[in-house]
Amino acid sequence: VMSKDGLVDLMLDAATAEVPVPAEPGPDWRADLRGIATESWAMAKRHLWFAQLVPTRPPLGPHMLRRTEFQLRVLVGRGAALGEAVAYAALLDRHVFGGAQQEAEEHAMRRRLGIDTPERLAAAVNAVRGVAEQGGHELLARWMEEPSGPDMDEQFTLSLTFLLDGIEARLPNREGR
Repeated sequence: VMSKDGLVDLMLDAATAEVPVPAEPGPDWRADLRGIATESWAMAKRHLWFAQLVPTRPPLGPHMLRRTEFQLRVLVGRGAALGEAVAYAALLDRHVFGGAQQEAEEHAMRRRLGIDTPERLAAAVNAVRGVAEQGGHELLARWMEEPSGPDMDEQFTLSLTFLLDGIEARLPNREGR
């Protein structure tokens, strides 16, 4: 390795190699793209540094190129023009890696603030609840009494579904759902 950038490129590509990429698209384009996105999300969560570094380097490693080529084959196979397919693949990657970057930053923030256990987080939420109540934010304060809703992985899955629905609405060939 000749430089720090070269080392970062190798690290990013080695992590990307953990994402299984089928040899060919299957009959269900949504399942193909969901599989790549979900596996990429899982990889980025295993390597929180990945999401922080990936936007700093061109995606030119052989494993990233293979992954992107697969996404393009899926999308072009469903009727997207090549330029549209590149844009849709980029949107999917921004969703995956942007979400992972947010998770990495939130994890670092919780460590930095000492709220890195469920008990400490609950105590911090309880303290903020009083501020919300005093500020007239009754719905937020009520939610803070018993926080509920989808966790980060469930939010990822939900928003990925929204994104795939939007892509599907724009594809000329809507068969193979």
